[in-house]
Order: sequence, then C-alpha cells, then structure tokens
Amino acid sequence: MFKTELHCHSKSVSQCAEVSNEQIINKYTEAGYTTLVLANHFNKYTEDSLGAKSYEEFIDKYCQGYKDLKKDADGKLTVLLGMELRFNGNSNDYLVFGVTEEFLRKNEPLYLMNPESFSRLARQNGLLFIQAHPFRNSMVVIRPDLLDGVEVYNGHKGHDSRNEIADMWADKYGLIKTSGTDFHYNHVPVNAGILTEHKIEDMETLVETLRNGNYELIKE
Repeated sequence: MFKTELHCHSKSVSQCAEVSNEQIINKYTEAGYTTLVLANHFNKYTEDSLGAKSYEEFIDKYCQGYKDLKKDADGKLTVLLGMELRFNGNSNDYLVFGVTEEFLRKNEPLYLMNPESFSRLARQNGLLFIQAHPFRNSMVVIRPDLLDGVEVYNGHKGHDSRNEIADMWADKYGLIKTSGTDFHYNHVPVNAGILTEHKIEDMETLVETLRNGNYELIKE
C-alpha cells in the first residue's frame, strides 16, 4: 500500500509554516509516504508576504517553492503541486487539486474570485474543489453543490477542526472525503492522507483516485 499526503505547507511560501524542504522530505520518507501534495497558502496575504510586485511575480515565487521541493526530493518522494486557496472576504480555505502553473498564469487572480465563480472555473478545467477544515472556528459553511468534497480529517493539533462533523457533512451531501496532516511544524507527527494500492505519481492519477473513491483515509 502507498501513502499520500494531501495537505502540506513549506516555509518557502507559507509564512505560517516553519518546515524546510529537508525537514519535509525526511519527515515523510521516514513515515513511509511515497507522495506529497504541497498545498501552500494561495491568497493576497501570501502574495504580499513574498514581496511580489505583481500577480505574475507571485506565481513565479509560488511555483518556485514547489519546484525547489521537487528538486530537493530527488526522486525519494513524489511531490505534486496543489494549493490552499483563500478568497478575499472571509477565512475559508479550499484545497484545489489539478492546478498547473499554466492554469495559474492564464486566469485572473484566483483570490479575487468567490466560491461560485471558482467552482465553475474548476469544473471547466477538471479540478477538484475541496473545502479544508470546514467546521473550524471562523469558517463559513457554503453550498455543498459548489464543492467536490470536504476535508473530513485535518490533523493540525493547534485547531479544533471538528472532523466528526465534517465527516457527517460529506456523507449527507455525497461529497468526496479527504484527509490531510496540514503540516506546518517539524515537531508534530505526520498523521493523515490517503492509502492506495497503486502509487500516485502524478496529479491526474490523484484526481482520478479521489473521484472514483479507490482509497482509504489515513486518520491517526
């Protein structure tokens, strides 16, 4: 069986994270993971914190974080590009699977959109639109028909994500279920993701796997 992390941050982009590329690679390989989605924060705050003078420069810096981790992994860990998107207006976060650098460059600043407009864009481009930790404090529940899924297990120990409620919500509305460590700090264990019989080596395979439900959730 193969272990895939769906929610990891690196300090090269996410200002709230403290983990270096070396720490990420060591942590996940030692825990037996074969694949990791780097889902750094994608919002106006991150753009400003990286000192980007334009949205184009923000994309440069954002994607460089992924490229550097992939290079540093050097085949020991498959690294895929993801994002944790936040629109201007509230504190909701959304995991997006299937984005590419080309997609980011050809569309308007994504944080200026809203759940309705982004949901349409995501479906036009075959992306998965997943609300992260939807029942954490300060989160706003949105129409489930706009989403493909919800993160039913978030492993961040510094928050009460009310994972049990998220799991029931996914059952009620027939949404895809995901699990992620929400990894920020090297002192905490990696404790979430998905378990598959096949190794996930590209984003297309991951999206297909999540759509067809051919996986088990890791919730430790």
